[in-house]
Amino acid sequence: MWIAALVAVVIVAVAVYEYRLRKPDQLVLYEAAGGIRLRTSALYPRHFSLALPGTTHQIELKLDGVARGGVQVRTVLTLTVAPSRNELAHLVRVGGWKPDAVVKAATEFETAVQGIVKEFTERHGIEELSSEKLNEYLTSRATPRAAQFGLDLVSLTVQSIDPADPEIAEAIRRREASRILEQTEMLNQRARVAAARAKLQADEEIAASEHELEMKKHALRRAELEQEALLADKRTEDELKRSRLRLALESEELALLKNNPELLLLSPQAARLAEASQNLKNARTVVSLQLPDGARESGLNDLFQRFLRLLTEGENKPSSTGKPVVPDVQG
Repeated sequence: MWIAALVAVVIVAVAVYEYRLRKPDQLVLYEAAGGIRLRTSALYPRHFSLALPGTTHQIELKLDGVARGGVQVRTVLTLTVAPSRNELAHLVRVGGWKPDAVVKAATEFETAVQGIVKEFTERHGIEELSSEKLNEYLTSRATPRAAQFGLDLVSLTVQSIDPADPEIAEAIRRREASRILEQTEMLNQRARVAAARAKLQADEEIAASEHELEMKKHALRRAELEQEALLADKRTEDELKRSRLRLALESEELALLKNNPELLLLSPQAARLAEASQNLKNARTVVSLQLPDGARESGLNDLFQRFLRLLTEGENKPSSTGKPVVPDVQG
């Protein structure tokens, strides 16, 4: 009984001494079948496992290099790496079976990054170097190299890449400032030219619109004048028709009076003559059968004169006073 209790106590002590609780930010590695694997259980034996921190590791590099033409260049960049879960074998091969394997692998990766930066600067002139270009080049080249060291490249930032000589750096800055000012002035001039072109185009469109409006007004005025001319022609034709009708009517009246002279008694001249004869019985009435100067004789006038002669011949008889009465009517 005591032996069993002692054995149980020994087993518990060994378990407490050997097994550890895995933290959430730890990667616990173990070897099985000649490969490196990752433990997922909460407890792990510490002598048969390797616990590595799974957090990121930041690296800040200040590198001196040479650009094309022998100009010294200083580059400052920051890298952030983390152990790769998919490349655990490479991590152990580079960093060893030690708790600081990630730090050692990151140090080896720094050397690879320095080589990549040196390769980039030697291929370009000092005027061609820029942080954006170097960042793109490092991202494309450093990401696969990080996997070879068992690391994941979390972030990469190129803070600066400048000539080591301050005079050269100042000259480049002044030239860059001049280039920016020149580009700004060119953009301003282009904007002015574009504004002038836009104004010219707007003026042309306005002039075209005004011309089109004037043409429409002239077309409407021409149509109005044509309509007025048509109406005037119509009125003239109507007047001509009415004149012809009046002439036809007068011709018919003349023909009727010519064939029937006795109808002259019904004319207004005869009525005025009879009225004058009744009101002036004792006076001498003189009837002038002559037309005014310049007037032409017509058939109606001849008939009227004939009628008056017949009328006066019948009335030229002695009156009660013993004197003939002669009417005085202006024809």
